[in-house]
Amino acid sequence: MSFCTIGISGPELYRTSSPSALSAFSSSDGDAATTSVTDIHPDVLRTHILTRLDGPALAAVASTSSQLHCLTADPNLWAELCRSTWPSTATQRLHALISEFPNGPRSFFSDSFPRLSYHSETSTSSSPSSATYSRRRHRHRRHHFTPELISAVDIYYRGEMVFSKVVETETLSGWFRCTPFRIDMLDPKDVVQTPIKFPIGDGNTCWELTEDLTLSWIMIDTAGRRAMNLSSYRPVSVQRHWLSGEVHVRFAAVLEGERGTATECVQCGIAVTCGGWEGGNLQVREVNLQVEDLDGTYLNGKDSLVILERALEGKTGRRGRKKLEEFMAKKRERKERTLRREGTLDMVCLAFGFLGFATFLLSLII
Repeated sequence: MSFCTIGISGPELYRTSSPSALSAFSSSDGDAATTSVTDIHPDVLRTHILTRLDGPALAAVASTSSQLHCLTADPNLWAELCRSTWPSTATQRLHALISEFPNGPRSFFSDSFPRLSYHSETSTSSSPSSATYSRRRHRHRRHHFTPELISAVDIYYRGEMVFSKVVETETLSGWFRCTPFRIDMLDPKDVVQTPIKFPIGDGNTCWELTEDLTLSWIMIDTAGRRAMNLSSYRPVSVQRHWLSGEVHVRFAAVLEGERGTATECVQCGIAVTCGGWEGGNLQVREVNLQVEDLDGTYLNGKDSLVILERALEGKTGRRGRKKLEEFMAKKRERKERTLRREGTLDMVCLAFGFLGFATFLLSLII
């Protein structure tokens, strides 16, 4: 988390890395006296200082004083921060939807920022009893799913935006509930040009993309006015297909499911496929999201929606390579256990078959 604070010397503003610089600084007349940040005119704070802070720094500044708390509560400040962080949220519909969140754009930012805690303001500040009540309320309305999910996706390469799009997915039709859950951000014939030079790296792995490519996939519940970021922010794997030459980039988040089942935890996998180039640059051909359980089965829309609703309610999700490695370890363990069980069953069936055949031969001899 970066704390961006401002020291003032004459008419110029300078960013500093010291949190104390925002609460006190030397006066311009050279005296030993210090001037509190609250002595600065609110318009100067709002226009020239707070607008230069990122989300975590702005949230930290809000806790320093009552005046700064009021200034940082300005919805326009957080709305602009949302638009600059995720250009996909600048659409008219999302702008109106975000304004209806419990604390407006600030709540949306808290829910969606990929490098913050995966718990929203309300969930972290609630008591155990209120959290229990929230879970009970969620169980009672579990079958009353949101009629629509909105995906807002932004992809950056070395700080430059290469892809930004919003897709709306209805969740009430029988087709959605029965077919494997999958959200595609691009039509089959669409391609997006990128500044990424091809080829990258040596062999089948393009190591540069693991640090230079970032992705945000915000899932928005239109009915509950909730959001969460399903991306690991940076890729968990980057591979180049040995035959087609396509580059497959994968992001992931692990969500909790039903205990004691194959969906005890599930992986929300985001696949970005790049291939075909003009002038030596890669083209984005596919960007999609699917939900996979420990058996390696892709969940249908109904089962996926249950897990997504639970995650939106309690933010019971984890991002990053470590959680994905734990998921893959459980997946391998489950597969090995299944193979051992099937092997034992095969041996039992073989023994019974041999015993039956021996009994048949014995009856013929006798």
